[in-house]
Amino acid sequence: MRPSEEGRLAAKPDDVSKGPNCPPSVIESTATIVICTRYRSKELRDCLNAIARLRRVPDEVIVVDNSSGDRDTKAIAQEFGARYLLEPTTGLSRARNLGLSAASSDIVAYIDDDAQPQEDWLTILLRPFADPNVGVVTGGTSPSIEISARQKGDVFYRLNSNDPHWLEIAAFGGLGIGTNMALRKALCVGWKVFDERLGRGSPLEAMEEHHAFVGFLSRGYSAERVADAIVIHSSKYSLDVMREARNSMAYWLLLFEENPGCRKELVRFLIRRFRRKPLGWRRESLELGRVFSSGRVSLLKAGLAGLLFYLRCCKRVKG
Repeated sequence: MRPSEEGRLAAKPDDVSKGPNCPPSVIESTATIVICTRYRSKELRDCLNAIARLRRVPDEVIVVDNSSGDRDTKAIAQEFGARYLLEPTTGLSRARNLGLSAASSDIVAYIDDDAQPQEDWLTILLRPFADPNVGVVTGGTSPSIEISARQKGDVFYRLNSNDPHWLEIAAFGGLGIGTNMALRKALCVGWKVFDERLGRGSPLEAMEEHHAFVGFLSRGYSAERVADAIVIHSSKYSLDVMREARNSMAYWLLLFEENPGCRKELVRFLIRRFRRKPLGWRRESLELGRVFSSGRVSLLKAGLAGLLFYLRCCKRVKG
């Protein structure tokens, strides 16, 4: 289909791929894809082009423009038949919350504007939602198509709060990253899924998706990692290591405050990381690994800076 065809990204009743491995409850579920963007029209076009090639066509695509209003972004969204929403207050969590509240589907999938899904991405990402207790599913992220081919058949696992290490796995990168995730909308009612103190454009410039994963598991729902649901994404965004360390410590303090029943586990995790003990699980996100590979003096300085930053920016202002 050409980009100018009206509604090219919206599914018609017969458009949805119903492959032999799709359970009936997944086939019946509707799916919205949310793309949050800010002045990246070229990347957005590439992302929407890739979404148009998905085997499982989404029922709805929402583009959230996290700027004062970008004409190119709006034009591209309309060209591909996506809904265009404006969130003028800077902050990725704000944009994600707006997309979630506006979505009309059972499942809300998120992909970054500079990522491109493989053709079977949405089909695979939806399968675990056949279990009504699954609240969040994450997929695999690869910097290239060649590397993604080697990830096929990679790790699949489910996590819930019965796992003794559930909090550290969910909170510190063991479940995947926000570039590639899907949420069950019915389980998002009554709480703000993405804390607006976290995420790019906010005081703490990351960790909003991990904090959301903790929210799902602490409410008794399960999360599943499905590495075969792959998006191609080469991240160009990085912070100074000391700034990452400050933010990581502030984030740890936020978790410590919000999860009183897990404080011993959080303290043990912090001690293990300061002692550079290996994790018992695989991390998708590398940022915290960079932080804890720094020198101990640097970590102590970052810890103090994180405490002051937390008191100033996180404890005082609720998201």
